[in-house]
Amino acid sequence: MDGEIEPDRLETELDSDDDPLVVDIRNPPAFQQGHIPESVNVPLSQLTQRVDEIADADHVVTVCPHGQASVKAARLIASYDGFDGRVDSLHGGLTSWDGPLDTETADAPADEGPEAPF
Repeated sequence: MDGEIEPDRLETELDSDDDPLVVDIRNPPAFQQGHIPESVNVPLSQLTQRVDEIADADHVVTVCPHGQASVKAARLIASYDGFDGRVDSLHGGLTSWDGPLDTETADAPADEGPEAPF
């Protein structure tokens, strides 16, 4: 792991031509309710099985709610044998992010629970 990146710096880098790959490690329902635009959702519980999906990125920024689990995720990615890029954790997590958020809840069907058995 290279370190932590401040939210304002991440926002600046996302606006540049050489933007990092943002990996949101929360579970899918939390991700759908709001995430940094163009981020990918790789839940922490699946990261070891899916780290090869992000191994070719030059710069990865891990994101979680408060910036603690994302440090662990960043260390895990950095230790991956096939990863040679830079990896940072978002300092303070999404609670410190003032930038835009994308949501998927508007397009997702409402969860009305299981169908009645009769």
